[in-house]
Amino acid sequence: MQLKNDLFLRAARGEKVERTPVWLMRQAGRILPEYRQVRAAAGDFKTLVKTPELATEVTIQPVDILGVDAAIIFSDILVIPEAMGLNYEMEERRGPVFPKRIATREDLKMLHVSEAEELQYVLDAIAMTKKHLSGKVPLIGFAGAPWTIFSYMIEGKGSKTFSDAKKMLYTQPEFSHQLLQMITDSTINYLKGQVKSGADLVQIFDSWAGILSPQQYAEFSLKYISQICDAIRDVPKTVFAKGAFFAREAMNSISCNVVGLDWNMDISESRRLVPGKVLQGNLDPCALYGSLADVKRETVNMLKAFGPDKHIANLGHGLYPDTEVDKVKCFIDTVKEYRHHG
Repeated sequence: MQLKNDLFLRAARGEKVERTPVWLMRQAGRILPEYRQVRAAAGDFKTLVKTPELATEVTIQPVDILGVDAAIIFSDILVIPEAMGLNYEMEERRGPVFPKRIATREDLKMLHVSEAEELQYVLDAIAMTKKHLSGKVPLIGFAGAPWTIFSYMIEGKGSKTFSDAKKMLYTQPEFSHQLLQMITDSTINYLKGQVKSGADLVQIFDSWAGILSPQQYAEFSLKYISQICDAIRDVPKTVFAKGAFFAREAMNSISCNVVGLDWNMDISESRRLVPGKVLQGNLDPCALYGSLADVKRETVNMLKAFGPDKHIANLGHGLYPDTEVDKVKCFIDTVKEYRHHG
């Protein structure tokens, strides 16, 4: 099917575009009253993720309501550990919790490398979303980076420091590599399934990249992200390593097309460090708390700094749930109306 709006995909491939495309991390979510309605009907977060009809509905909402240039499948990065044999629960206001966590080599026996079909509900949601979008905009598939998934499996919950997970890298490097490889193999199977089901681009979220030292990042994260990028050949790939400003230069060595930047990363410095890649980002989500005039000004400043080419407009992290819809719309409209001069 021919895409009516393929700006996002052309930009991701580094082609010239008439204007900068825009989408937002966490664009399907609590900022939209329409989402809250579906979420309430689902009863809980995991039911929403595991019911393809509902996941499809909330994936498409921001395309219709906000006018973004791409949809991203509504799911969660923790579906991978679950498919591998480690169940998670989503607690209101606490976030994800694993009743059992991985602590020893013995625990690895509970796990297996998962096949794409073990996450059939995500693949069905992708196929259904593609059908309902009927070529309006591209659909982004995604997965968590192996290090980020590893962090949750070892820690058992969210954390500011993930010191249990980091401790493993120092005290049991072989065990760590073994688990990271299992996660990587599962993720490759999963992303291949997503592409087969219709994902037009896949994004790898390394949410906890920034808590590692540069040496550890190279050994325990980038190496595995690189394997995933090499294995996924049919669509463009985006890597978003939050907080890992030291890793930008290393992104030149992996076969991704787009590098996501968070708001701590200087734009001109990033252009210098990764000249060959398309950059995505990187407005501070908190900028959307300002007045409409503030939002407009900050957005234009960002667009000027990136320039007309090789840029996909986004925030430097996911939308915060208490952001007002009109501010989000202002950000998106400003990007869509802006034209670079000269």
